[in-house]
Amino acid sequence: MTVQFTDVARHAAADATISPDEIRSLREAGWASGNITQVEAEAIFSLQRALKQPSLEWADFFVEAISEYVLHGTQPRGHASETEAQWLIEQIRHDGKVCSMTELELMTCIIERAQNVPESLKTFVIEQIEREVLTGTGPTRCGGELADNHVSEAECRILRRVIFGSASDRPAAVSRREAELLFRLKDECVDAENATEWKRLFVQGVGNYLMGFANENAHLSHERMLELERFVMDNRVRVGRFMGSMAQSAPNAFDAVFGRKPAKPGRAESVAAAQDVTEEEKDWLGAMIAANGRIDSYDRALLEFLAEEVGEEFDRY
Repeated sequence: MTVQFTDVARHAAADATISPDEIRSLREAGWASGNITQVEAEAIFSLQRALKQPSLEWADFFVEAISEYVLHGTQPRGHASETEAQWLIEQIRHDGKVCSMTELELMTCIIERAQNVPESLKTFVIEQIEREVLTGTGPTRCGGELADNHVSEAECRILRRVIFGSASDRPAAVSRREAELLFRLKDECVDAENATEWKRLFVQGVGNYLMGFANENAHLSHERMLELERFVMDNRVRVGRFMGSMAQSAPNAFDAVFGRKPAKPGRAESVAAAQDVTEEEKDWLGAMIAANGRIDSYDRALLEFLAEEVGEEFDRY
């Protein structure tokens, strides 16, 4: 960490405020070496805790800098290792709460932008998002405010970004864990004056879990991605030459050695199959609807959507 970075961070923390000029100085010093280091990232978190009223400009810098460290600090880029995930969790847990405007936006952005993150971080983010939607108050970086007595428009935007984020449980699709989160939030706020968007998000999210197609190979683990990068970067190309010569000398050798895999169903067939709601999924749906002891307007909207899409009545609930 440069002396300039240290001086600016220390001065701002002492004042509990940070000016636009100081933010620009931190940005220039932090990226002078091409990346944010762990020491710099920890200084940024310390400064975040010291600020009385973080500005929008500070929030942007905070999210950008910490995301840079967590997702691009080590190879492979776009992935967070278990060590980086645990570091982030510890930093956010440091003062026992999530700062609604900055740390909440940070977690949302990481899930939204990452290629993949460890299960521990996914679980942590889901838990924190649920807590903030139910109990959080104050402005959010994406506009609007958190509300502790209903689901606001801003909370709908955050939920949508998280459950459909590229590093969520099912990229561009909703997992069972995320669908159950939507049901819990619905039951807690079912009689509140919720945002109009909330019912739409609930129906779309749960409907996506029950009927949506998810690519089982969409996520590569941190370790597997490292293996692939090392293979691609191997400039000795001995493996490539060997495979090439093998193909020329014995065209059928690959089938003999590796075996021919059975043909998998095409994407169209997989998508069509995923649209069917299985008996297991129907049992799950029945249990989730029964949890609050009644069929409310949100449940009814979901059942009507499923009946229209699947072409059968969901009348046993």
